[in-house]
Amino acid sequence: MIGVRVAVQTKCLAQPLRQALHTASRVGAEGVQIDLRHELPVAELSDTALRQLRKLLDDLNVRVSSTAFPTRRGYGDTQDLERRLEATLEAMRASSKLAARVMVIMLGPLPLPDETERSTLLEAMTRLAMEGNRLGVQLAAQCFDAHPADLRNFVDELPEGLVGVDLSPADLILSGQQPREFAEKLGPHIVHVFANDAVRGLGRSGGDVELGRGTADFPELLGLLEEHNYQGWATIERRSSRQPVEDVANAVEFLRSL
Repeated sequence: MIGVRVAVQTKCLAQPLRQALHTASRVGAEGVQIDLRHELPVAELSDTALRQLRKLLDDLNVRVSSTAFPTRRGYGDTQDLERRLEATLEAMRASSKLAARVMVIMLGPLPLPDETERSTLLEAMTRLAMEGNRLGVQLAAQCFDAHPADLRNFVDELPEGLVGVDLSPADLILSGQQPREFAEKLGPHIVHVFANDAVRGLGRSGGDVELGRGTADFPELLGLLEEHNYQGWATIERRSSRQPVEDVANAVEFLRSL
C-alpha cells in the first residue's frame, strides 16, 4: 500500500468515545477521526478534558488524524451563517489543540458561477481557510452532488493550497458518481480519504457495505492518489453495520494487505 496511514472514524464504532479509542487501538489503527459536534462537542473540551484525552491517546499510541464538524446547512446559505462560521472556527481551534491537521466539513450545495450564493460561499471558505492556515488546520470540503470538474473549478477560485477536498467513495457511489473520476480530476486537492464502500440500487437506493465488497476499487484509488503524492490518512468508516467493530477490524486488515 502507498504511504497512507490507517485511521478509524470513532463515531462509526457506536461506542462511547473513550471505549472507541481503545477499540481503534486494539484493531491496529494509527489514528482516529473525532466528530467535534456530536462526539466531543467543542464546549466540553476544557483544558482538563484536553489533557486527559491527550494522555489517553499517548497511552494507546494513537493520534487524532483528523476531525469532523458536520453542519446542517452549507456555507453558501446566509441563514445563521455568522453563527455557523463562528462555530466552525471554534472547532478548528479545537482541532489545532488536538494536533489534527485536517478537519472535514460539508460545503453544501455548489452554486453556479453567476449566482449570488457563490460569492457568499467563496467569502466564507476564504475566511475559514485563512484562519486554518494560521492554526495549521486544513479544511477537507465535502460536496458529492457536484460534478468533479465543477468542484475543482470552485476550489481553484479559493486561495491556493488552503482548502482541500475529501474523497469518500461511498458518498460518490450513492450520488451516482465515479470515485475514479473524482480522484482523477481533484487528485492534487484531495487532503483526506475515507476508506468506505457502497453499492447503488435504483434511484438513490443502496447503501454502504464492508470495505472491499462494494463498487469502489480501493487499490485503484490508492494508486491514483500515489500519482498525486497523497501522504494523508485513510479513515475507515462504516455506517449501517450490525457488527461495526468486526467490520472496522476487517477493513484495517484489508488496507494492510494492499
